[in-house]
Amino acid sequence: MQNNQDPQGGPAATPGAASFMGRTNSYLGPGLHIKGEIVGNEDVKLDCKVEGLISIGGFRLTVGPTAHLNGDIVAREAMISGEVNGDIRAADRIEIMKSASIVGDLTTAKIMIEEGAYFKGCVEIGGNNTQIGKDLDSLLNSNRKADKQ
Repeated sequence: MQNNQDPQGGPAATPGAASFMGRTNSYLGPGLHIKGEIVGNEDVKLDCKVEGLISIGGFRLTVGPTAHLNGDIVAREAMISGEVNGDIRAADRIEIMKSASIVGDLTTAKIMIEEGAYFKGCVEIGGNNTQIGKDLDSLLNSNRKADKQ
């Protein structure tokens, strides 16, 4: 994972990724193909292929236009421009851009879908999603239990 933090402690510029003072951002580029879980505690931008759960708890996940994800997503915010086959749970908001293709269920407090985006699934919107991603062990265990059924 590329960590966009320069030696002076300030965020380094990554094309297309928002940087906030004191926040660390990770970027996985289009040349990567990842099989397995991605778990972390920082903002992440993906432009690669991922097969498996992505859980970044209270942080932002940006799925770039060249990304292909096959697995569930758990984050505070999810900004989707690429392809996702899996459920997305975001405590604060989900933004789906016109270039996005999503097959899966969405659970969030706020949602924005641009005209032209492809979406097939169910949407659950409500204010009771504040616990998503807070207890990562419970979340991962609930996903594993559901897989066994």
